[in-house]
Amino acid sequence: MSTPGKKTLNLDSDIEVDLLVGSANEVVYRRLRSLIMYGSILPGTALTLRGLGSEFGVSMTPIRESVRRLVAEGALSLSLSGRISTPELTNDRIEELASLRALLEPDLAVRALPRAHPTLIERLEVTNSQIAKAIREEDSVSYIRCNLEFHRSLYLRAQAPATLALLETVWLQLGPTMRNLYGKLRRTGAPQQHYSILSSLKSGDEPRLRLAVRADVTQGLRLLAQ
Repeated sequence: MSTPGKKTLNLDSDIEVDLLVGSANEVVYRRLRSLIMYGSILPGTALTLRGLGSEFGVSMTPIRESVRRLVAEGALSLSLSGRISTPELTNDRIEELASLRALLEPDLAVRALPRAHPTLIERLEVTNSQIAKAIREEDSVSYIRCNLEFHRSLYLRAQAPATLALLETVWLQLGPTMRNLYGKLRRTGAPQQHYSILSSLKSGDEPRLRLAVRADVTQGLRLLAQ
């Protein structure tokens, strides 16, 4: 599926292991979804059903079903001619998705606050260290994955599965674009707002937590839309 001068998909080596568990349809869907969400596939990357089937080592049926689901979720674009690709978001679309994150994530964080026990905070601190490591190693995909895991671990304590599912759809649509954002941020360490989030959780400071989460999820995306 590699074509000179075009963006191509590189699958991680653990796909064969993933395919040993669960139905092929669901495993391929989850794997492709993760690749998109964590920025492994750049915006505007053209994909083909045959190429994906070859990369995953499966028949066309699970590939076709996975692509159909991901198109419905806005993670892939399907043109009238049948061309499949990761979307290239306009500035207006980035602003819209940033606004959704700013609406949903502070609310989830505040809902989680009463259940932010010391073990959770320790887990978040470990994940934050992994973010810093990914930055030192200039590993953009690991950075995005660990950054989303930091937020997801906290929001799971909110016990609001419908809101979290909606948020993950927003993350999914932003995944390839987040890869471009990583290069613009020029970070030298974990996001400063993460330390404010951790401090707010330890002190139980709801207003500060809300502000820190809102700033963390919008600052970078607004940079992309400038």
